Amino acid sequence: MRRAILVCALGALALAWSAGAAEERGATFETDGVTIWYEVTGGGSGTPLVLVNGGPGFDHAYMHTGAWERLGRDRPVVFYDQRGNGRAGALAPGQACGLAEQIADLEALRAHLGYESMELLGHSWGGYLAMAYAALHPERIAHLMIVDSAAPKIQDTAFMFDRFYPETVAREAALAFAVELGDPQAIAKDLDEYLTMLFYDPAKRDAFLKRARAGEFAYSQAVNRAVWSDLQRFDLNPEIAKFRFPTLVVTGRYDFNVAPSVAWGIHRGIPGSELAVFEKSGHLPQVEEEDAFVARLTEFLTRESAP
Repeated sequence: MRRAILVCALGALALAWSAGAAEERGATFETDGVTIWYEVTGGGSGTPLVLVNGGPGFDHAYMHTGAWERLGRDRPVVFYDQRGNGRAGALAPGQACGLAEQIADLEALRAHLGYESMELLGHSWGGYLAMAYAALHPERIAHLMIVDSAAPKIQDTAFMFDRFYPETVAREAALAFAVELGDPQAIAKDLDEYLTMLFYDPAKRDAFLKRARAGEFAYSQAVNRAVWSDLQRFDLNPEIAKFRFPTLVVTGRYDFNVAPSVAWGIHRGIPGSELAVFEKSGHLPQVEEEDAFVARLTEFLTRESAP
């Protein structure tokens, strides 16, 4: 997918989802002049599982699925809103929001919760952030899970929408002018078009669309632009080659948002990593193949962690 269309789609999301989700339980803490919101669910004595959502610019709400409730039977599960997103509050004028700040915020969350180590899972952009965090703080990683992640060098991320949904991409392009002018009907239509391309299963797609239309998710275009711009200068490939903790790389066979070839490249770049391909999923296998996803992660998390 061309970046211009990506920005158009995300611009629609920023406007359409600005209300965010209904109030949730949770707590906040301050770090580096920003507020970070988090919620700890689940229980048990297992190593905490910390979830890093995608975007950049989404809040955590789209991540809610039964998969985490099931995985949380044996361990705490932590959701959080990255700086500038959702319940974390908007960025102040001039406030930094690059990769370094995102890594530091995740480390501040770990320290605030008092976790010596964690099971770290990142989805989409969150996979990139999880890899970057692990590169700086390998001693904090028990297991690493990278789900439909952006490429270690962001320019290598393969967007496939234009090849598999050319008519949808064309409809998005036709809406771009009206979207930029803030036309609500165009924004709603553009949002629907974008989300239809993320799924293999039409029923799962429609259920997700229903959540989006209900205003369950929040999005910050300012965060997206700040992070996306900053990522252009990094290449994590030399860093992931140093990983020595158990790593599982996950992709949906029909992920046209980030092609499976990206997951294959990450898998090949991380020594000893495992690759799991979910054959009936797009960009969100945790939603589309929940049973298989939970089973695969449960099996992976029972492995001995890094010393």
